[in-house]
Amino acid sequence: MRITVRPAHDLDARDMAAILSEVIAIGGTTAITGRIGPEDIRDWMGQAPEASAWHVAETETGEIVGFQWIAPGADHLPPEAAEIATFAKPGRQGLGIGSKLFEATKRAALALGYAWINANIRADNGGGLIYYQSRGFEDYGRITGYRMKDGQVVDKILKRYDLR
Repeated sequence: MRITVRPAHDLDARDMAAILSEVIAIGGTTAITGRIGPEDIRDWMGQAPEASAWHVAETETGEIVGFQWIAPGADHLPPEAAEIATFAKPGRQGLGIGSKLFEATKRAALALGYAWINANIRADNGGGLIYYQSRGFEDYGRITGYRMKDGQVVDKILKRYDLR
């Protein structure tokens, strides 16, 4: 199966929301909780568009099998740091989706002027920790006792990828 990556657009929001909703329903890998619809994805895509980049991975038949975005970091990050999020369609991991997405995201982050990329990964998300480690992200901190919107409490590992 051939995977290509391209910039995401509003019409991709339904497929991205379906992937994220499936990931949330399975549980254990994202701190995002609750119902996510296409309108949520479009809203997120519309926040700071001049400082964000969204990409989708799709098959040769046009099926969206993953997506990744970077956006300005949370309050604890300096302006030269972008926040990253990555989601692959359950059952489709291990096909090179994340690798191809990250290559596009790195180029976009540099073009947007970021110096580094931050990833906040749940400490119990072994797959996510391995993914970011294999991309070259390095541990630099930990958030202990992070309370998610659904009330669940998890620890988060902070990883960074230096672009320069």
